[in-house]
Amino acid sequence: MRQERGWLHHDQSARVGAMVAGLWLVAMTVVNLTFRSTFVPDPLVTLAPLAVCAVLPTRVTAAVALVTVAWSGWSGAYNDVWDTAQQWVRFSSVVLISGAAVLIAAVRIRREAEFERVSHIAEAAQRVILPVLPDSAAEVLVQARYRSASRDALVGGDLYDCSLTSGKVRFLIGDARGKGIGAVEQAARVIRAFRQSSGVQDDLGALAHDMDAYLQAFLDDEGFVTALLVDVTTPGRLTLASCGHPPPLLLRRDGTARLLDLPPGLPLGLGDSAVAVDFAWSPGDRLLLYTDGLSEARDDSGRFLAPIDLAPTVASHPLEDALDAVLDQARRHVPGRLLTDDLAVVLLENTGERRPARFGGRLVESAAGLAG
Repeated sequence: MRQERGWLHHDQSARVGAMVAGLWLVAMTVVNLTFRSTFVPDPLVTLAPLAVCAVLPTRVTAAVALVTVAWSGWSGAYNDVWDTAQQWVRFSSVVLISGAAVLIAAVRIRREAEFERVSHIAEAAQRVILPVLPDSAAEVLVQARYRSASRDALVGGDLYDCSLTSGKVRFLIGDARGKGIGAVEQAARVIRAFRQSSGVQDDLGALAHDMDAYLQAFLDDEGFVTALLVDVTTPGRLTLASCGHPPPLLLRRDGTARLLDLPPGLPLGLGDSAVAVDFAWSPGDRLLLYTDGLSEARDDSGRFLAPIDLAPTVASHPLEDALDAVLDQARRHVPGRLLTDDLAVVLLENTGERRPARFGGRLVESAAGLAG
């Protein structure tokens, strides 16, 4: 088990625990030598195994427990009290408490191992929920980043996906209302709805209609999902439809940037009103998609991070580094560099050259039937 191996090198608390136990045994030895026969500190020495059982492996705890029992035996001889009933009580207490410390360590190690296995399973499940976007498709290069606000989760209610079906290249970014496992479940359903209809519907408005109809059965009266649909199938043209989602940032190759003005539409689950809008874009242009975890990040004075302020950061970095720089700017904007909401960002760059779909550098010969 990982807890049993390499603890000294990887666990700062284990090093502190070992140091405390060693110093305590030394301190009790000094006390014993100083107050011979007048004060026998055997019961106090059991703090050493009790201290280490919470942070050290079972074998190490057992070694400290044996040293503690041996120390108590030496103490009885040094103080010449083995012929008293009180010393036998002291020694029995040391043995029992030291044994209990070993048992506590064993139970802790077993539970930590079980928790680690469950964590690995949960991590794998979360990675399945959040798809891997292609590195390239059609005439675009792609980068994406995701940051969960929870330290114990990889994903939350934010989502993104890509569909490469029926000759269409489409992207989705969205944000399911709520927190916790409920929001994760809804995010997974949004991705499922997107994949089911993306290859069937030619128009993004119709795609949003199908997604809304599918999600209605799973959302309560207060549930909804904001989403932005992007189609880059046609060279030189962006087609977008917003379902109540923050507007994307378009950065031109000449350095100009603007938030695209889209009909807001209603979030998925609240109605069908998304309208597809076309925009021209040229080789070298970039499109930044994001969730409100970015645009609603606040500084100490309550000022939101304006997406337009991110334009110089996005434009001045290579594509593979740009989103890391964006996230760093967002962290510097908020108090304590701690983002308090889930955050997803996707960056598309128009290359002007048709490229095969690649995932993690792996060429996908045919994108038929492939989604996310």
